[in-house]
Amino acid sequence: MAQERTGVATLKGNPITLVGPEIKVGDKAPNFTVNKDLVTQVTLADYAGKVKLISVVPSLDTGVCDAQTRRFNEEAASLGENVAVLTISVDLPFAQARWCGAAGIDKVVTLSDYKTKSFGEAYGVLIKELQLDMRAIFVIDANDTVQYVEYLGEMTSHPNYEAAVEAVKKLV
Repeated sequence: MAQERTGVATLKGNPITLVGPEIKVGDKAPNFTVNKDLVTQVTLADYAGKVKLISVVPSLDTGVCDAQTRRFNEEAASLGENVAVLTISVDLPFAQARWCGAAGIDKVVTLSDYKTKSFGEAYGVLIKELQLDMRAIFVIDANDTVQYVEYLGEMTSHPNYEAAVEAVKKLV
């Protein structure tokens, strides 16, 4: 059974339970399997040799998640080709593609954790009660070592965009 962490996060002030370990700076990034579309799966190894900014959102169809993904899409343009900016949610790949098309998102790669919740469990962001992934940011260097982590204490809060982007810029 996966580790459960309670008392570390809330949704509109109500406690939620996160499943999985708390990832820390210096940890080797855990592997994961997520979907690019309904059939194609990708893992951490698919981004080998790149700096990875992983933006985790509960659902692209909510205000903060929408703003977060748009912000990192803007930032991605200036980060260079050696950086992969990934947004992971449990939204179905169809919904992610529809949302990206409507929002003009073209620099961020959206990946879906809907099938196995592999990412959520490996990175300690799976919300037990909702089966969504909690908002978080991870920056992983080209050697797959975690260099920056931000777990949001409140699901409806924005992450520290500037700190995440600075962490990436130090690695490229």
